[in-house]
Amino acid sequence: MSRKLPEIPSASLADIAFMLLIFFLVTTTMDVDSGLERRLPQMPPEQEEPDDTPPIKERNVFAVLVNTNNQLMVEGEPMRVDDLREKAKEFLENPANDENLPEKKVEYVEFFGEIEIPKQPVISLRNDLGTQYGVYLRVQNELVAAINELRDKFAKKQFGKPYSSLEKAEQNAIRKIVPMKISEAEPKNVGGK
Repeated sequence: MSRKLPEIPSASLADIAFMLLIFFLVTTTMDVDSGLERRLPQMPPEQEEPDDTPPIKERNVFAVLVNTNNQLMVEGEPMRVDDLREKAKEFLENPANDENLPEKKVEYVEFFGEIEIPKQPVISLRNDLGTQYGVYLRVQNELVAAINELRDKFAKKQFGKPYSSLEKAEQNAIRKIVPMKISEAEPKNVGGK
């Protein structure tokens, strides 16, 4: 007599596979890129009107260049990315009223009264087409961090709390003192890659 071999029940295998699929879909985390928060300039008017805005003086522009070899040049001098934040903060604040840093003007700012603030400070960023995206982001992060640290400094000095926990009117006052004016020029292919 031949014996029958017992069979493995396969009716529930599809159900088990489906349950495992759902389990892994639910428990897996997805990386989400948050991107850079930037406001694009408004579209220029249809008619070309003469530009009667005064030109920005060179001392009011903080020039940051990144070449195709991912090397950083700030104000015509080579610099490490790690040193960029402090240099940008010095430019934006101009604590000693240096003649090579942005001009200052006295202006009334709500919550602060009459205060001396930099006049038209602009950070100009230009990178090469061959610049690595990671280096570009590091430079961006350092520039934004410099602005955020200065805003926090003013918030803690005036209100005793960080910038992010201030009321909207208080934040607007600090943004008037430390504006986020980062101008990005179109990348150029200078390095030859």
